[in-house]
Amino acid sequence: MNEEKKAPGSRYADSYRDMILPLRERAKVQNAWLKERLETVLPEIMEREGFDMWIVTARESNEDPVYFSLVPEPALYAKRRTILLFHLKDGELERLNVYKTGFPGFYEAAWDPEKEEQHECLGRIVRERDPESIGINYSQMTQYGDGLTHGDYLYLEKALGEEYMARTKSAWRLAWGWLERRIPPEIEVYESLVEITHAIIADAFSTKVITPGITTVDDVSWWMRQKIRDLGLLAWFQPGIDLQAEDVDMGPMGRNKGEGKRGVIKHGDLLHCDVGFRYLGLRTDVQQNAYVLRPGELDAPEGLKEALAAGNRLQDIHAEAMVAGRTGNEILEAALEKAKGEGINPSIYTHPIGFHGHAAGPTIGLWDHQEGVPGRGDYELFDDTCHSIELNVRYDIPEWGGKEVRMALEQDAVFTGGKLRFLAGRQKRLHLVGSHLPP
Repeated sequence: MNEEKKAPGSRYADSYRDMILPLRERAKVQNAWLKERLETVLPEIMEREGFDMWIVTARESNEDPVYFSLVPEPALYAKRRTILLFHLKDGELERLNVYKTGFPGFYEAAWDPEKEEQHECLGRIVRERDPESIGINYSQMTQYGDGLTHGDYLYLEKALGEEYMARTKSAWRLAWGWLERRIPPEIEVYESLVEITHAIIADAFSTKVITPGITTVDDVSWWMRQKIRDLGLLAWFQPGIDLQAEDVDMGPMGRNKGEGKRGVIKHGDLLHCDVGFRYLGLRTDVQQNAYVLRPGELDAPEGLKEALAAGNRLQDIHAEAMVAGRTGNEILEAALEKAKGEGINPSIYTHPIGFHGHAAGPTIGLWDHQEGVPGRGDYELFDDTCHSIELNVRYDIPEWGGKEVRMALEQDAVFTGGKLRFLAGRQKRLHLVGSHLPP
């Protein structure tokens, strides 16, 4: 879908209702993806990161964050202690479930409790395969490579013994590579998910939902969450709505809500939203902006439109800076330097997106760390990964007496074939609340 041909919000959210699959059909789709990922993605990432074995252990109600991305639907919890073991040899990946039952078609059941204890079975399997490098999930830097509890670490020590425990090392890069990589069918579907998110925003930023002088930012926030649920989806965070106006001082991060802040939406307000949902194991995260027309107005003030154009330019600069192999910190530095050289007042805080909202992959700035992010920002950009391009520009609005506004944008995108592409387009025009014209 070309962003010039398909403008965000060109369909109503309810028009997508029949596209949302029932639970059983969703499971079929996700499990087909999982099988392809296990057969193609995981062997490649294990080889890239230098592991010939990966052990992921999870206990019921205290599962490793990576666990649910590795098991088929419906998997609502790990049974007792479930141990997934991957062994890579000569390019072939063996997948075992060291538990009483396997996941047929995905893992082979490897433990017979009538013959040995679970830890004895795990130790025997490891010794028989004699791996040189064993990945286990611990990390001081990231939650997505730190799912191994202290209790399970002690359990592995008991099972593997001193010799093989000495061959273990942190598998955080392996976990990140597995989580961040998207296969072609996931990318294709991701486009539709983002398109639905745009449609929800378009409905919310209209007179269908907003009556100036009556509707509050919290009303719109809860409307969005309810609409997501009514469509058969689940929000992964509470949608946020905030406002800026000529007569309202801009608070931290440009958000004017909460105690002491005006919550009622009025004519002449600049509205901003942040919304995302989860579906088919993937998550969206989008921010767009709207202007509430004053009586007699047909368009937003030129200053606000120029601010949005500056935000779009920062998006372009950011996209150009995203080069495979560059670290998040290198991308951040390159983009900020070029933007400032063009007279833009930028802030960039892009994050990966996929199985999780703030997902595994390179962090490209934080709103309070524009100098770079040690650790997470030192990870490099890989192909076939998705990112929420999140940023803002600060811009003086002549029509508001030179008042500075914060134009914040967030758009999900895929980095593939060495280039960044915005999924389902991006916002290049302000939504107009009070207009019957399409945004």
